[in-house]
Amino acid sequence: MAVPGRAAAARPTAAAGDEHVVGALFREYHRPLLAFVLRLTGGDRQWAEDVVQETMIRAWRGAGRLDRGAASLLPWLATVARRIVIDHRRQRGARPVEVGDGPLENVPMADETDGLLRKVIVVEAMGALSPAHRRVLTETVLRDRTVNQAAEVLGIPVGTVKSRVYYALRALRVALEERGVTT
Repeated sequence: MAVPGRAAAARPTAAAGDEHVVGALFREYHRPLLAFVLRLTGGDRQWAEDVVQETMIRAWRGAGRLDRGAASLLPWLATVARRIVIDHRRQRGARPVEVGDGPLENVPMADETDGLLRKVIVVEAMGALSPAHRRVLTETVLRDRTVNQAAEVLGIPVGTVKSRVYYALRALRVALEERGVTT
């Protein structure tokens, strides 16, 4: 494969290694190809760089099929780049339009402050209970265990669990009322 503009002895060929061919292609055609692709992409430099890179990858993959006697490979590279841009535009057209976060900023959301405050108050009220009452409520209410399961986990009789749950709920109610929560 010949790279135009170079002396015949310095021209790399596919036999000499595809990496050398693509390196020579990149050095010779990067700037004019980038200028061409920038026009195709409406001045989007990042997109243009991506297109040029994809074009060079395709040239590397097909290095053995490139015309060695061509005066310039720029027309082939430009055609490949143009097709990449067209394919990308078609992909964009097939997908819904992407939007930024702007519209989401104005979407009304439920105010969860009240729920958070209730949780904080309940945690504080639970802290005011005795450790035995806290443990029995944790097992029965928070972990959703039956009285029998809670008795087994806590290692106390079922009747004691029932009694502690009753008095713990009464104490919790008082602690919540002290914090301004009515039940």
